[in-house]
Amino acid sequence: MKLLDLTLREGEQRPGVQYTVDQKAAAARELDSLGVNFIQVGFPVADERTAAVCERCSLDAATTGIARAIPGDVEAAIDAGVDVVDLFAPTSDRQLEHVLGKDCDALLEAAAEAAELAHDHGVDVHFSAMDGFRTDPSFLDELFATVDATVYTIADTVGSRTPAGVTSYLDALETDLSQIGVHFHDDLGVATANALASARLGVGKVDVSTAGLGERAGNAVLEEFVAAAVVGEESIALPVAEEQLLPVTEAVIDILDEDVEPDKSLLGADVFAHESGLHTAAMLDDPSTFEPFDPARFGGQRQLLFGSATGRGAARRLLERAGRDATEKRTERLLERLNETTEEVTVEEALAIAKEIN
Repeated sequence: MKLLDLTLREGEQRPGVQYTVDQKAAAARELDSLGVNFIQVGFPVADERTAAVCERCSLDAATTGIARAIPGDVEAAIDAGVDVVDLFAPTSDRQLEHVLGKDCDALLEAAAEAAELAHDHGVDVHFSAMDGFRTDPSFLDELFATVDATVYTIADTVGSRTPAGVTSYLDALETDLSQIGVHFHDDLGVATANALASARLGVGKVDVSTAGLGERAGNAVLEEFVAAAVVGEESIALPVAEEQLLPVTEAVIDILDEDVEPDKSLLGADVFAHESGLHTAAMLDDPSTFEPFDPARFGGQRQLLFGSATGRGAARRLLERAGRDATEKRTERLLERLNETTEEVTVEEALAIAKEIN
């Protein structure tokens, strides 16, 4: 299964956000080192930075640029130098009427002609169905059979789908799911779950975004999708270097001057930190007692912290690991010392204190 990272486009869909060419190029190189298959650079007809980024980057990943199904957009994408022209058009009845102002037949003709124009210039083509998950499946099958593309992406444009609905919708398609891509927004908080459900059905591509950066509530989250895909009940083969997942996504966040909350899954500063007395006592013996996976698998690092919240069990284990007999008096003295610390200390620091206890 292939991954398309759309951080560099979707991240700028938010009000007041714009990345420089230098930021986009540096972030693209990081994402390329992770192993994603496609990197969506921008909307070429609306932004000359897309061409500048393509000029600065030599990537293993294919660069993509979105284009409406009109000649001017396609030509702008070709001129920008992207590897893939990602055509998009509204497909639901509601959006055909209110966004495009065309009927189904007009859309079929326009999309087919736009794809042909791109192919005439030797460029690969993807097609994305806006509001696809609210479109009659039979119409999408007809559309996909008409438009010459290597991937057909179905977008949950308004973020209204849940895993059960996504599964039933994909099951209703006649198109081979290996040709299908999916694109989810997180308005209901289930974008990544939707992506996982799709992947387990066998779709060929999933769109993801670093830290979920994207318009409104964001998109399916790159690092969460990868971790859940390989740790979950049914492992999914992905093209990424697992041990680089967190270093790369953290680097992208830093390059783009973005922030994440301390409790943000996988990326938050507090996610792999443990202080609870019950937790740390058990994790000194077996970290998996309170962890779903070893953070090192994805390039992260756990942090056991000791201080006023440390309990007797953890204190005894610290003394034992420090080579001291964990008597009741020593345990009490160690707890007193830890309670006196102005801030929590690491395992190494706590062990050093334990060694000093008489």
